[in-house]
Amino acid sequence: MAEAHQAVAFQFTVTPDGIDLHLSHQAFTEIYLSGVRSWKKRIIGLKNSVITGVYPASPSSWLFVVIAILATMYTRSDPSMGLIAKIQEHLPVSQSMSNQCQTLVSAVLFSTMLWLLLIFTMRLCLKQLLSYHRWMFEKHGKMSTTTKVWVALVRIFSGRKPLLYSYQGSLPNLPVPATKDTVKRHLESVRPLMDDTEYERMTKLSAEFESSLGKRLQWYLKLKALWATNYVSDWWEEYVYLRGRSPIMVNSNYYGMDFMYVTPTPIQAARAGNSLHAYFLYRRKLNKEELKPWMLRSAVPCCSYQFERMFDTCRIPGTLTDTVQHWQDSDYLAVYHRGRYFRLRMYHAGRLLSPREIESQIQKILDDPSPPSKGEAKLGALTAGDRIPWAKARVKYFSSGVNKRSLDYIEKAAFFVSLDDEEQGGMADDPTSLDSYAKSLLHGKCYDRWFDKSFTVVYFKNGKMGLNGEHSWADAPVLSHAWQYVLSMDCFQLGYNAEGHCKGEVDSSLPGPQKLNWEIPPECEEQISGSLAVAQALADDVDVHVFAFEEFGKGKIKRCRVSPDAFIQLALQLAHYRDQGRFCLTYESSMTRLFKEGRTETVRSCTNESSAFVRALEGGEAADVCRRLFQEASEKHQHLYRMAMTGAGIDRHLFCLYVVSKYLRVESPFLKEVLSEPWRLSTSQTPMHVEMFDMVNYPEYVSCGGGFGPVADDGYGVCYCALGENMLNFHITCKHSCPDTGANKFGAQIRKALRDLLQLLCPNQTQVGKTEVMRPEVKKDL
Repeated sequence: MAEAHQAVAFQFTVTPDGIDLHLSHQAFTEIYLSGVRSWKKRIIGLKNSVITGVYPASPSSWLFVVIAILATMYTRSDPSMGLIAKIQEHLPVSQSMSNQCQTLVSAVLFSTMLWLLLIFTMRLCLKQLLSYHRWMFEKHGKMSTTTKVWVALVRIFSGRKPLLYSYQGSLPNLPVPATKDTVKRHLESVRPLMDDTEYERMTKLSAEFESSLGKRLQWYLKLKALWATNYVSDWWEEYVYLRGRSPIMVNSNYYGMDFMYVTPTPIQAARAGNSLHAYFLYRRKLNKEELKPWMLRSAVPCCSYQFERMFDTCRIPGTLTDTVQHWQDSDYLAVYHRGRYFRLRMYHAGRLLSPREIESQIQKILDDPSPPSKGEAKLGALTAGDRIPWAKARVKYFSSGVNKRSLDYIEKAAFFVSLDDEEQGGMADDPTSLDSYAKSLLHGKCYDRWFDKSFTVVYFKNGKMGLNGEHSWADAPVLSHAWQYVLSMDCFQLGYNAEGHCKGEVDSSLPGPQKLNWEIPPECEEQISGSLAVAQALADDVDVHVFAFEEFGKGKIKRCRVSPDAFIQLALQLAHYRDQGRFCLTYESSMTRLFKEGRTETVRSCTNESSAFVRALEGGEAADVCRRLFQEASEKHQHLYRMAMTGAGIDRHLFCLYVVSKYLRVESPFLKEVLSEPWRLSTSQTPMHVEMFDMVNYPEYVSCGGGFGPVADDGYGVCYCALGENMLNFHITCKHSCPDTGANKFGAQIRKALRDLLQLLCPNQTQVGKTEVMRPEVKKDL
C-alpha cells in the first residue's frame, strides 16, 4: 500500500494527542501544476472552439464587418435598411446611455447578426459544394469545366488555415442509398460466386425483399438519417465491434511495424525515450488542433472526428456489450515489463519529460529486480480472452480496493507500453524474422499486451518497436498517421547521440516509476488461466507471412496506365483463384470520411469483370483479349471504389437494414443470408503519409506497414501498402487449422500473379531487378 499513499497530498495518523498531519509539499506542487496544465488545455480548447465555430470565417472578420457597417453609417447611409433603428427602439434605455451610444450598440448588434448570417451562408454553400462527387468519376488528368469551377468555389468558401476540426460543421451527411439500387448492386456482386440455380433463387429473395419488407425498413432508416449525424457509424461501432463476445485479440485488433531496414538505436530504453516523447508531442498538436485536416486532391476535406479518442481511451468489458471510455488528458503511461505493471509519469514541474529523461525512467523499470505479485504476471490475458468472463471478473475482483486503483491507472493512462524481453525484426534478409515479428505484435504472449487500450506500443530488446491497436474507437489510417509521425520524429528530428542514447540531460530530482500493486485471489487466477488458454489456442492457430515485393512498385504500375490499387486487387483475385480453384466474396476496405462521422465501406472486389479476366488468363486466351478484359476489370474496380467512397456502397446499407429488422423483430431471409456470407478474402491498404519521409534521400527508411488477423476460418486476411515507387509490402494471415490455406503458399501465388500481370500489360519493358537500397542494421544518428 506504500505506493498508493504517494497519490495523495497528505498522510495522517491518529495518535493519543490527536491527528498528526504530514503535509507533502511535492504532492501539492504536482497538484497545482496539473491544475495549471488542465486549465491551459481548457483555454486552448475554448479558443479552438470559437475558431472552429465561426469557420470558414475568422474571429477577426467580425471586427471587419463592424468597422465596415460603422464606416457606411458615417457616410449617412443605412446599410441595414432600417433594422438598426428597429434594434435601437427595443434596446433597454439607460439614463447614462446617450442617443449616439445607443446607435453605436445597435450597429454592433446588427453587424454581429449580419456576420453570423454570413457564416451560416458560407457553411451552407460549402456543405452543398462538398456534396458534389462527380469529380471523383472523371478520368485522371482530365478535369471537366464544371469540376474546375467547383474546385475554385470550394477553395473560396473553405477559408484559410483550418484547424483539425474546422470542417466538421460543413461536411455533408452520409446519404441513404435507394433499396432497389443496393439490391441490384448486391445481385451483381454475387453473380460470379453462384451457379444459375443459386442465382435465380437469390434473385427471387431479393425481389421479394425489395417489394415488401425492404420498403418498411428503409422508411425507418431514412428517419434515422434525418435525426442522426451518420446513419451507420454508431450502429457499426456497437454491433460490429463492441457487442462481439469473442476475443478481440487477433479477431479485431491490428498491428503496425517499425522500419524494415533500419534500427535507429539498439538500446531498448533509448528507442522508448524518443518515441514516447514524440507521441506526447503529437498529442499536444492534437489537443491544440494543429494537425492539418486530411484533404483529397488538396481541396476536399475528410472527417476528423475519429482523432478525438486516440489517447486516454480504453475499451471496458461488459456482459452484453463493451463500452469505449474516454478520459481527460492523462499525464502518465501504464508500462508492462516481465509480469509487473508500472505507472510512469510523463510530466515533471509542469513540463513534458525530455527523451533522455524518459529513457532513464524506462531503464529504471528494466533494471527493477522486484518479482510480480501473486497472480499479476499473466493478468493481461483477461483482455485477450472471451469478453464475458473478463467482464464478470472485472466486476467481482477489480471494482474496489487496491485492484480497482491499479486497474484505473492502466485504463486511464494515455496509452499502454509493453517492454518485451525478446528480440524481433532484426534481420531484414531473413523472411521468417518478419513473420515472427508480425505475429508477436498481433498477439505477443497473450498476456503481455493490454488489448483493451486504444493502442499498445511494444519495444523489443534489440531496439525494434511496433504497436497493437484496438479497432472500435477508430480505423487503422487514423492511428497510422500518429505512428508515422512518431517514426519520422524519432529519426529525423530527435535523433540519438554517438552511443545510441537519447540526447539531452536528466533531472536528478525526478521521482521514479510507481509499481502497481495487486491482490489477486485464487479464483481470479483460475479465470486468468482460463482466458489465457482461450487466447493461446487462438494465437497458436494464426499463420502469418510478411514479405516485401521489390521487383517493381506503384511507379512501374502507373507507367502501364493502371491504378496501383486495381492492379493489386486483380493480382489478389488471380492468386486466390490459383490457390483455391474458385472465386470468393472479397472484402476491400474503403473510407467514407468525405461525410460527417464516416468510417468505412466495403468494395466487393470480386466482380463479373475480374472473374472473366482470370478465367481468360488461366484458360490461355490471347494476350490482347486478356489485356482488354483486364482493362474492363480495372475500370469496374475503380468505379466500385468511388461508389463506396461517395456513399453508394452495398454492405453498410444492408447492415443497417438488418439492424432495423432486429429492432422490429421481423425476419428477412434475404438479409439473413446476405449478412451470413463469409468473407474468405479480406483485404485492406495501409496509407503511407509520404510528406513525413524523404524517400529519395533516405530510401531505407520505409515502414513494414501493418496487418490484421483472418476474418474467416477458411480464408485469408491481406494487408498491403505501396512503399515509395519501387516496393510493395504484403501481410498475409490465415489459420493453421484450415488444411486448404497457408500464408506462405498464398504469398508465393501473389508474387507470381504480380509478375504475370506486369508481363501481360508491359511485355516489351525490360525486367526490373531488385531495388537497391541501403540497409544498415543500426543507424546511430542522422
